Amino acid sequence: MTESLMLRDSSMAGHMSSKKTMEINPENPIMEELRKRADADKNDKSVKDLTLLLFETALLTSGFCLNDPNTIGNRIHRMLKLGLSIDEDEKVEDTDMPTLEDAADAEESKMEEMD
Repeated sequence: MTESLMLRDSSMAGHMSSKKTMEINPENPIMEELRKRADADKNDKSVKDLTLLLFETALLTSGFCLNDPNTIGNRIHRMLKLGLSIDEDEKVEDTDMPTLEDAADAEESKMEEMD
């Protein structure tokens, strides 16, 4: 009964719904580089992605849950492609891997050989 009374207290409600605040050290090398790149090109998508990735990482490490994990996953993949110099528009084809139908036909013919 005392727990339900505590939750009804307005001061506890404010404490339980944490406000998301991120403190930034402007002298951090990451922040300095982000600022330089943002000053050079205000519409640089990679700077926006990196800034949001930095914020979302801070949220996760602070114990918050993200509303849409797919968004951060897509952002991480874009940053990985950027870091690996893979063109975003370039379609990567796997020529080494057979299609599922080819793999199933090959498996079936192997089974026939064993009989």
